[in-house]
Amino acid sequence: MRIGELARRTGVSERSLRYYETQGLLASERTPGGHRAYPQAAVDRVVRIQELYAAGLHSAKIRQLLPCMRDQDGGPSAIATPRLVADLTAERERIDRMIADLVRSRETLDEVIDAAGDA
Repeated sequence: MRIGELARRTGVSERSLRYYETQGLLASERTPGGHRAYPQAAVDRVVRIQELYAAGLHSAKIRQLLPCMRDQDGGPSAIATPRLVADLTAERERIDRMIADLVRSRETLDEVIDAAGDA
């Protein structure tokens, strides 16, 4: 499929798809006319990339992680290294801390709202 079709099917801009390629996150082949051509599996890969970005990971970490994710058949990939698992555990802990901070901020706002409502 061409880049426009991949963009349409994933909701990701063509510019972002080209960026993913430069970062080594996504691969395409070139048609004789020089256009990018993506396999069907690129749709799932782009969705995974978006999920990992949304989780706060940067492109270098995503590049390390993608080959280690579950295969399309649902089986685990055998190439995850202990170092990568440790890095991802640390990343999850960072996200947990951010969530805890946000919960505390929301609780503070709730207190201020309650106090303002009583005034």
